[in-house]
Amino acid sequence: MGAFALDLDRTLIAEDGVLRPRTREALARTRATGTHVVVVTGRMFRAVRPYLEQARLDDLVVCYQGAVVADPATGEFLLHVPIPLAEAREAMDAVLAAGFHLNCYLDDLLFVAEVTPEARAYADFQHLEIHAVGDPAALDELEAELEPHFAGRLFISKSLPYFLEFAHPDVSKGSGLEFVADRVGFRPQETVACGDGENDRELLDWAGFGVAVANAHEDVLARADLVVPSVQEEGVAVLLEAYLDSLA
Repeated sequence: MGAFALDLDRTLIAEDGVLRPRTREALARTRATGTHVVVVTGRMFRAVRPYLEQARLDDLVVCYQGAVVADPATGEFLLHVPIPLAEAREAMDAVLAAGFHLNCYLDDLLFVAEVTPEARAYADFQHLEIHAVGDPAALDELEAELEPHFAGRLFISKSLPYFLEFAHPDVSKGSGLEFVADRVGFRPQETVACGDGENDRELLDWAGFGVAVANAHEDVLARADLVVPSVQEEGVAVLLEAYLDSLA
């Protein structure tokens, strides 16, 4: 019994945040064969759970770039690898000093210092409540500046062109998927992974077969064994339908 490990944003769903019927049905039909379908995302658990329900997916889900693995049926966090407090404070200071808006996540809730337009845009994008306490090119520059400073102390990667994310240094989508594989029982050579963003590199590297949607970052396209149509053309549905046809 193998597995599909699938990114969410710009892979399964486009910028409108809608899981379209063709993709939803392909996911459900694939899971119904007994094949594992693992969503691997940078999103919070509460922000991805509705999509799992829509597609009738009951496998464990990888969230927060691999820092959390959760059971969608119970909501239990089976794996939780937070950023050490000292590094978290240092990273927060660095981001704010560079003039960027900061989101902080604790207990699967979103916290911000103030409700700015950036905070509202992020919360609306993921249908989240804000608990009050950018530019893609500018984020590229910030990433290049902070990566050497936090080397070995934090995992830093862009999830979307306008989101730069920080996590524990041992965390990646690949490490989260490995936790699921060990617990559920599938191997890299039995796994097909599909993604689009820079934070999907470790995901494709872990899997035995890597797939990129046509709208993927150039580095992900270069890693992929196969390129499927873009998210707008529901490339993952095309991939899963081909798999289902092979079983017929």
